[in-house]
Amino acid sequence: MRVWPGSPHPLGATWDGEGVNFALFSEHATAVELCIFDSASATTPSVTVPMPEATDRTWHCYLPDVRPGAAYGYRVDGPWAPEHGHRFNPAKLLIDPYAKAVSGAIRWSDVLYGEDRSSGGRDQRDSAGAMPKSLVVDQAFTWGDDRPPRTPWNRSVIYECHVRGMTMRHPDVPEHLRGTYLGLASDPVIDHLLDLGVTAVELMPTHQFVSEHTLVEKGLTNYWGYNSIAFFAPHVAYATAGAGQQVAEFKSMVKTLHRAGLEVILDVVYNHTGEGGDGGPTLSLRGIDNSVYYRLRPDDRRVYLDFTGTGNSLNLVHPRTMALIMDSLRYWVTDMHVDGFRFDLAPVLIRGLEDGRRSAFFEVVQQDPVLSQVKLIAEPWDVGPDGYQLGRFPPGWAEWNGAFRDCVRRFWRGDAGQVPEPASPLAGSSDIYAPRGRRPYASVNFVTCHDGFTLSDLVGFEHRHNEANGEGNRDGTPQNYSRNWGAEGPTESLRVLSLRERIKRNMLATLFFSQGVRMLLGGDEFGRSQQGNNNAYCQDNLISWFDWNLDDAARDLLGFVRELVKIFNANPILRRRDFFTGRPFTPAGTKDVTWIRRDGAEMADADWSDPDNRIIGMLLSGRATDEVDERGRATYGDTVLLLLNGGVRSRSFTLPRIEWTGLWEELLNTARPPGSRRVQGASVNLTAHSVIVLRHNERIQV
Repeated sequence: MRVWPGSPHPLGATWDGEGVNFALFSEHATAVELCIFDSASATTPSVTVPMPEATDRTWHCYLPDVRPGAAYGYRVDGPWAPEHGHRFNPAKLLIDPYAKAVSGAIRWSDVLYGEDRSSGGRDQRDSAGAMPKSLVVDQAFTWGDDRPPRTPWNRSVIYECHVRGMTMRHPDVPEHLRGTYLGLASDPVIDHLLDLGVTAVELMPTHQFVSEHTLVEKGLTNYWGYNSIAFFAPHVAYATAGAGQQVAEFKSMVKTLHRAGLEVILDVVYNHTGEGGDGGPTLSLRGIDNSVYYRLRPDDRRVYLDFTGTGNSLNLVHPRTMALIMDSLRYWVTDMHVDGFRFDLAPVLIRGLEDGRRSAFFEVVQQDPVLSQVKLIAEPWDVGPDGYQLGRFPPGWAEWNGAFRDCVRRFWRGDAGQVPEPASPLAGSSDIYAPRGRRPYASVNFVTCHDGFTLSDLVGFEHRHNEANGEGNRDGTPQNYSRNWGAEGPTESLRVLSLRERIKRNMLATLFFSQGVRMLLGGDEFGRSQQGNNNAYCQDNLISWFDWNLDDAARDLLGFVRELVKIFNANPILRRRDFFTGRPFTPAGTKDVTWIRRDGAEMADADWSDPDNRIIGMLLSGRATDEVDERGRATYGDTVLLLLNGGVRSRSFTLPRIEWTGLWEELLNTARPPGSRRVQGASVNLTAHSVIVLRHNERIQV
């Protein structure tokens, strides 16, 4: 095979129409071999090429005889000195960190471990037979007139889902497409999303990931995928045609979703990799340059700093690790056309070192002309010191608002003294986000997400039931702020079932009528259950897969969620771009937001501090709508009154006086079937455990 010098740029394997350029960065390597295999399943390379050139510590060559589809891997030599952070072992075949595709799953074996556990030295066994191969990819794809939908933040409704789980049981998705990228983009799924009214899908991890050895030994798998091993490669198991087709099928999915007006947001895991901590396997970065890519303890570089709970944390203080992440992000936007990212355990990305150096991740992203223009969402916590960073991210970022989730759950399960807690989240959490110059859409509001109970389980279980995970029911959080309403798990009690359905509707209504960005957990719209498992990360089975066989209650809930989205879209005051001030803005004293008590007057301090109070009234003046058209003209809407009764007693609620003439209409009442009704009289009956949404229609004169 001909070997030419090639170029150090770009990193990875790049097909240019005539041959392939290979480039790999390693700061401390002494030699690098490129192994070319006849097939992805081959255990012995057909050609081994010592990389002849190293430019600025990037090893590179050009092979004019290699074509797309070729399987390859690297062997990297250098010092074996774990005490200094070096774990080079040329016996281990390594995945290219810039690989655009990976051939499949690893085959767990002791040969994957770089250290001989008896001697502490290198394990000399060849790992090629147990390793998937990196694949050369032809990036050509006909995007045509594909354009990102670019839905404004304040109009966004995000739907969090799993590529595989959403379609595995869908009866209208062709069987060969179930559990795949193309299945997610099939007509039945798109029709469901459009009927629901969501604007974006947030896909749980689609980077190539590995299942932990301990899970595989139990007969389980890492279903969620938060264990990445290749930051450029779409996960091969979600492709219908197998290795080599995952890139084209992922692009087809994105193009199809875009044509339907749906954005694609990826849940990305750049805080750690699937190589684990000390004693973990050598699959890629550990063998390429361990001390560059991972955070190590300065006084003992055998030990990995772990802010993720997985054994390792990536070292974004090093410029080449930062470059790896930034190159990956830009690739997914420019080549794969995704619309944004949700960053798992985002505080890890900005953690500094003990010597005072810090990661410049925020600054690098903010100045990037590509990444600064897409949706950026942080999970604002990790497991390290001071790991809860809610509200501390800069402008341009949104965050999963865990405070919103917790206070909504506590209010609706009936905790005492909760009336003051939901007020700020209902209004956009200005106390959290305004001090840093951010806006309401910095808050991604949710009641449930993949991690924890589903909505149905939140009202059906008070305790986790994770026995199927094989960890003695010790995994998953014990603090769920849930309530079973009279029976743990399934029940035939009509009273309990009816109350559970109403509480679900209450939580969903609170979510959709709060300021900020709404995020719905996929399946909650029709009552998906995980049988009380609040940590189903390893359940690639009926526990996690959506059941599309809907009963009457599920269909009713689905119709209710559709109605919520319609009300949200029809009333611009529900999606403000700036925070409410709570100050009068008309001569008559009308405020943009007014908190109302049961007699129709504004709430006083005593009402807020009353521990027995369970009722909140939130009056939003339609004249305070801050949406504008393309010419900057204000688009006013109707005044909306949101009433929440978290108590066990029904109450009469006097409607407040409005400065402008009109009539009140009931848009929604969780205590009865949906449908708009004109209000008769000066008050409404606010049923126990219910939400009412009213609109003051000025187009109907008294």
